[in-house]
Amino acid sequence: MRFGIAGAGFSGAVVARELAEAGHSAVVFETRDHVAGNCHTERDPLTQVMIHRYGPHIFHTGNEQVWEYVNRFGTMVPYNHRVRTTVGGHVFLLPVNLLTINQLFGTALSPEQAKAFIAEQADTSITEPANFEEQALKFIGRRLYEAFFLGYTRKQWGLSPTEIPAAVLRRLPVRFSYEDSYFNHPHQAIPLDGYTAIVEGILDHPGIEVRLGTAYTEADRGGFDHSVWTGPLDAWFGHRFGRLGYRTLDFEEIRAEGDYLGCPVMNFGDVDVPYTRIAEHKHFAPWEEHEGTVCFREFSRLAGDDDIPYYPIRLANDKSLLTRYVQAARAEPRVTFLGRLGTYRYLDMDVTIGEALAAAAGILEAVREGVAVPALFVDA
Repeated sequence: MRFGIAGAGFSGAVVARELAEAGHSAVVFETRDHVAGNCHTERDPLTQVMIHRYGPHIFHTGNEQVWEYVNRFGTMVPYNHRVRTTVGGHVFLLPVNLLTINQLFGTALSPEQAKAFIAEQADTSITEPANFEEQALKFIGRRLYEAFFLGYTRKQWGLSPTEIPAAVLRRLPVRFSYEDSYFNHPHQAIPLDGYTAIVEGILDHPGIEVRLGTAYTEADRGGFDHSVWTGPLDAWFGHRFGRLGYRTLDFEEIRAEGDYLGCPVMNFGDVDVPYTRIAEHKHFAPWEEHEGTVCFREFSRLAGDDDIPYYPIRLANDKSLLTRYVQAARAEPRVTFLGRLGTYRYLDMDVTIGEALAAAAGILEAVREGVAVPALFVDA
């Protein structure tokens, strides 16, 4: 069979590779001039720092199949991500941990004392949290909430936390230890040669053709037995029901000699600071040495029609619209929707790869059995 695949990010690349290894042919269409999507990395020509062009990407997973898969295509170097935040003129550790609590409250609490102390801060009058703010107040109290969640959330989502569902904050990222590693997964790493090299390796197969700077149009679809769409779900349907909402990011470049932050990422929780964070990219490759440095301030805003979509909003109106598109997708013949944009969900890289492997297996099984390929392998 001949497959047309829209998008050369991890979703499209992994599916293309799996189909090609099974003896099928795949043509991958990519509107940008590079592969790897928002994970794209490139060397800065002045400093030779490896830049994460669309913001920091840290690979972390507990999925052994996915871990083995990415290691087939490049060298993954262990990397333990650590984040700091500046609030009220002071620097704290994130996620909120025992040192953060002791710094904020001027205490020297043990883990058990801290648990009891935070329980005392909690607003016990809130029994059924109606929104993000009430969810936070119910579990950690006002001071921790206002220091580390209120301002950042407002800037990231452009909404008051009282307008965001409580379910968004399913569990509070608070640790009662001094562990400051940002992620808990057993495998945490960054590719030695960047993510783009990994994706290029995945796409390096005689059964795969990659067309950069080329959109996968409605006119192209008829030339293939089946399509795999990793672009925006609503775009496949020409936005017939309306546009799904996204947040996008603007980046402001900073160049300096030596170190600028002294850490990979510094969040800024104060609401009167317009950006959400600054990332210093040379710290994502601590095995390298660079005299100069390149940083980027990140500003979050509502995505316009021509902006790169980063974060699906998924509030009430978007969920209602999503339901209509999912129903339309399930009825659409000869196409599979996949990935962050194709299923309108925020996905980490390991989940993206895992779902792509599962979808490819499902496609191949359907082809072998001579039945229709499902449009969606996950609940969007």
